[in-house]
Amino acid sequence: MAEYDAVVVGAGPNGLAAAAEMTRAGRGVLVVEQADVIGGGTRTEELTLPGYLHDICSAIHPLGIASPFFKELELDVEWIQPDIPLSHPLGGRKAGALFRDLEETAVRFGADEGRYLRIMRPLVESADEVIEDFLGPLSPIPKNPSSFIRLATRGALPASTLASGFSSPEARGVFAGLATHAIAPFTSRLTSGVALLFGVTGDAYGWPLVASGSQRIAGALAKIVTDGGGTIETGRSIASLDELPVVPVIILDVMPRAAIRIGGDRVDLRHRRRFAAWKTGPGVFKMDWALDGPIPWLDDWSPRAGTVHVGGMWEEVAAAEDLVHGGSHPEAPFVLVAQQSLFDPSRAPHGKQTAWGYCHVPNGSDLDMTAAIEAQIERFAPGFRDLILERHTMNAAQFEDHNPNYIGGDIAGGGFGPRKVFQFGSTGPYRMGEGLYLCSSATPPGAGVHGMCGFYAAKAALAG
Repeated sequence: MAEYDAVVVGAGPNGLAAAAEMTRAGRGVLVVEQADVIGGGTRTEELTLPGYLHDICSAIHPLGIASPFFKELELDVEWIQPDIPLSHPLGGRKAGALFRDLEETAVRFGADEGRYLRIMRPLVESADEVIEDFLGPLSPIPKNPSSFIRLATRGALPASTLASGFSSPEARGVFAGLATHAIAPFTSRLTSGVALLFGVTGDAYGWPLVASGSQRIAGALAKIVTDGGGTIETGRSIASLDELPVVPVIILDVMPRAAIRIGGDRVDLRHRRRFAAWKTGPGVFKMDWALDGPIPWLDDWSPRAGTVHVGGMWEEVAAAEDLVHGGSHPEAPFVLVAQQSLFDPSRAPHGKQTAWGYCHVPNGSDLDMTAAIEAQIERFAPGFRDLILERHTMNAAQFEDHNPNYIGGDIAGGGFGPRKVFQFGSTGPYRMGEGLYLCSSATPPGAGVHGMCGFYAAKAALAG
């Protein structure tokens, strides 16, 4: 057996990012992955019909194109920018939208134009600094105090509080959709911060997809590892550190419960206590469609958007999400839809289209939300059902079967809240014990395909 300096367990984007950073530092790395294919949340497969490529989990990558680590790597993927990053149908031909231009986004909000500009302009103008502070472990003294304070001042508020200052349905609808990415009730603290962050990424960087599928992100990271002499083994499940080579550094791309089980006595008492308080968030019900043509949205923005937030007015979105967080299934769920094939012809045969979508559900749910999701899309795009050639569904429980890191269908690495967000220090959130580190989305900065959890875990390991 070859000698290694480090072993990474899990070949999702964070595990591969950790392995890439260790490789760049000259360390010999072994990556082991229990699935037969690398990628974790960045896998792409023909889920419906031959020739139709579907992203199994992550599809649109605002945090990927903004990621400081991916920029540093000059990650070898092709980012495709949709004409419009995000649309939000409100009914009939009315819709809000997020453009790759701050002024254009603001002017579409009518009476709220000035307020949107006052809130967003300072953040968009310092977008790189905002992203640098957000996509990393928080420090009592942030790297960029002025931009951090601008985001924190309003970002600490519940989304419902910040949204109350908007009057136009367009601004309120777009803000509602952005806030759902926190996967928390809109009355929860810090949910404004998530909404503002995703607004900044849209106006400053766009919300791109990756040519030929999100799997290309995993492939690009893996190539850095193997080109640097590292090894990646698939189809290998790890239940204990005893199954791994004896090396100075082990980095786990798993959820906290699995980290305790695998790490055993190597996990220190502080992290055992912290992990004991870790809770899962809601799950998702995911759908993919092979379509006979583009989704026939009624509004003008959605046919040009890579992402469509389907849920209607602020009040409707808030009500649907409240039901999920209360343990119920909404009859009219908020649905996130991605339309990759409109902008990437490699995703579907000529003249055909794919669509990707999910809604939030209670953790562990096995309820089939197909009818509810398709009815919600049909509401804003009459004739959608007639275009469906084939569909593929995964309930929350099946999502965990597909990827054990998605416990109960939770794709966010645990429930949202201050306990998860406020983890200070450069190594504290990642170092679990002597030579043992955690790099999954349960660590800062959390969910999203940005590689920063893996990058910071590797940095902590290299610091010793």
